Amino acid sequence: MYFYQPDTRRDEPVIQALAEVAECYPRYGFKKLFQVLRRQGNVWNHKRVHRTYCLLKLNFRRKGKQRLPVRNPAPLATPEALNQSWSIDFMHDALVCGRRFRTFNVVDD
Repeated sequence: MYFYQPDTRRDEPVIQALAEVAECYPRYGFKKLFQVLRRQGNVWNHKRVHRTYCLLKLNFRRKGKQRLPVRNPAPLATPEALNQSWSIDFMHDALVCGRRFRTFNVVDD
């Protein structure tokens, strides 16, 4: 019976080139390293290069999103006297004739 024996000597140039490029660009992922290899004139299959990339353990862990902590907002304090709290607002609208205008509204809470 015949079993397939992979020829690892064919991967030597891929391993050497990939290690060399990864040393120059340590934070590059597979896609960028593969693009650099292509720009250098290497025409290896991306599946072969990816297999070698994983074999050299160059793939690093992706960082997940850091979630914001849950916040419980405190209720706003109600003003007890005049001139303690003011609210402002800018508004804009258009008249029937098409002329536009803007207003600045100030309210004492």
